[in-house]
Amino acid sequence: MPKFRRVMYAWLVALALPALSAAQDASMTQADLDRLQDQQAAVTKQVEDLRLKDTPLANRLSGELELVRDDIAYLRVRLRRENSVPRSEYTAVRDRLDALQREASGTTLREVAPTRRGSNEIVVGQELDVRLQTPLSSETAEVEDRFEATTLVDLYSGDVLLVPAGSVMRGVVSGVEKATRTDRRGRLTLSFDQMTIDRQTYRIRATVTEALEGEGIKGEVGKMTTGAAAGAIIGGILGGFKGAMAGILIGGGGTVLATPGTDVELAAGTVLRVRFDAPLIVETAR
Repeated sequence: MPKFRRVMYAWLVALALPALSAAQDASMTQADLDRLQDQQAAVTKQVEDLRLKDTPLANRLSGELELVRDDIAYLRVRLRRENSVPRSEYTAVRDRLDALQREASGTTLREVAPTRRGSNEIVVGQELDVRLQTPLSSETAEVEDRFEATTLVDLYSGDVLLVPAGSVMRGVVSGVEKATRTDRRGRLTLSFDQMTIDRQTYRIRATVTEALEGEGIKGEVGKMTTGAAAGAIIGGILGGFKGAMAGILIGGGGTVLATPGTDVELAAGTVLRVRFDAPLIVETAR
């Protein structure tokens, strides 16, 4: 290679290396994923050791660890499919593991007033109606697809507003089966794992229990209190409310089933009834 070409080549490599290094720094690696897996296993052991000393705390941490495990699995799938995952997503999961590890080891002081906990808690079994923002179909959806929905009503505990109407819930497709021309029915398994309330994001566990039809929202925003049945509210805020969607059944674990030979088709604007499967403490102003 002539000297001039060698010099130019070296110069181009020198220019490219910082960009390549920055790109690598901005992406999660397989080694990062393996570290998350090892840390999650270590925290799981800590939580199990804690169970004899503080069973309620251990139970809560176990529930949060289950959500972290789901996130690690999601990152693994994305890395395999896309070969690149933003490092910020890895960092967010690592930070949650760090926080859980501190709690399990007793190095984090949690100050939650008992009276506040009762008034700010969304209990297991609480239902909310949410409006789907993007269409979902068992014909085109894939496992790990994400989607969003917004809450239809204000949820109160006494005079404390826990969830304003319009709060965003993030869902994930955890199972898909396409319909066939014979008798196989389409199915989608949907769950919700994140909720954003007044710019504060919470990890949640919630499943779909019903799909509803309506012709549109009336002008006013509805209001419900904790423990109230969502169905008693929605009829008053949906114009021309029709009830459960025709041709759609909801099975256990949030599985949405179509009639034999057809795919599940949930249009944007479909109302889904969602049940909380784990308690949620909402941070509100005192």
